[in-house]
Amino acid sequence: MTKIMKASEFKAKCLAVMDEVAKTGEAVIVTKNGQPMVELVPHKKKAKRNLIGLLKDDLIITGDIISPIDVEWDAMK
Repeated sequence: MTKIMKASEFKAKCLAVMDEVAKTGEAVIVTKNGQPMVELVPHKKKAKRNLIGLLKDDLIITGDIISPIDVEWDAMK
């Protein structure tokens, strides 16, 4: 359940509220004049992406890429 808090209360208890959100994982909505202004949510670390297999099923190889070619490249002249 999300906790709702007035901005003046949040200002007075900011560090304690941040600790509580980090510990419980529950969000806190801060209101100003009765209107929601911001939502404080716990930070989630992004998982490291493994580059091995990143293009699996996206990259299609057509033709023979292993056999030597009969064309001489300009770079080898």
